[in-house]
Amino acid sequence: MYFITNRAYDHSLTGLDKLTKHPNPKGPNELSAVKITGNESLRIELLDDQLSKEEVKRYKQEFNLPIDEDETFYASLKVACEVFREAKLTGKSVVLYVHGYNNDVKDIYQTACEIEYLYNVIVVPFSWPANGGGAMSGTLSYLADKRDARASDDALNRVIDIVGRYHRLLVQSTWNRLEVEASNKYPENPTKQREYLALLLERYCDISVNLFCHSMGNYVLKHALKSTLAESRQLVFDNILLVAADTNNEKHEEWVKELRCRKSLYITINADDFALSWSRRKPGEEQKARLGHYLRSLNAENALYIDFTNSKAVNRSHSYFDGDTVSRNKTVRRFFEKAFTAKNLLPYLEYQVHNNTYHPK
Repeated sequence: MYFITNRAYDHSLTGLDKLTKHPNPKGPNELSAVKITGNESLRIELLDDQLSKEEVKRYKQEFNLPIDEDETFYASLKVACEVFREAKLTGKSVVLYVHGYNNDVKDIYQTACEIEYLYNVIVVPFSWPANGGGAMSGTLSYLADKRDARASDDALNRVIDIVGRYHRLLVQSTWNRLEVEASNKYPENPTKQREYLALLLERYCDISVNLFCHSMGNYVLKHALKSTLAESRQLVFDNILLVAADTNNEKHEEWVKELRCRKSLYITINADDFALSWSRRKPGEEQKARLGHYLRSLNAENALYIDFTNSKAVNRSHSYFDGDTVSRNKTVRRFFEKAFTAKNLLPYLEYQVHNNTYHPK
């Protein structure tokens, strides 16, 4: 599994501890790529920052990329090509996963592996330096992670820009080939050309790329949208999932409206979410109601609000996409299965007019 991260990498440590809880010493916007393999005994490998000309040439030939192999390319091209190859071979969707508060690398890896197993997708985590426990704990640790989250906003913008840029590059050659095929089939009928091209694209370019932000990962996204860079406003993803969002409900529509996706933007809510109830503790003042557990003022016009409150097995869970929940509730499993793969969910949602939410059915 590939990780994109702005954490510091320490070669002197062992195992997953090499990817530390501290930001990259070159600055919080500096990205690196690592590969984690194994089950019981996990291995972590820091990818070389710059690709050799031989690697660039190989990827250019394999994927028919319209690039100059004499230019400098970085590890992000390698990750994009390797993930794209797997997606094409398996037909799986790709999920960019932005984790939440107090997650160490092992937690993130295990969660990502569980998502891959449950929903048959390819997960690429963006890991920012959340504290992960240790000497600082409780409310102080939570506030420290909020500072880390704000510092990681432009790193996330860079990741989203890379995802969009390389996805376009990788599908461009296929798109061009299919355009020629459609033009040759209906040379005198532009309307038929477009219709046939749409069918061909669905058949040969059907890999969806989706964004999944969990808990405080939504706080990172919120601040990324406020940045002057704001690549997070680009049209990159098919679906966007804001799950158990640890951000203010108040005025959330002001930043949510900046998000663009090809299909659907989902905001999931569990009013009994224990973790979000806890996160309202803040020295000096009460933290405001969280988007992921508050069933009022849900008025972002581009979002579908999904209410999991009182759903079987959800209870007080903060991670109701996990195996413990969905093994006991097939309806919840179907929601995330289709949301992570950008499939149509509307037939499986019941609208609740009193609070502008949908209940999975």
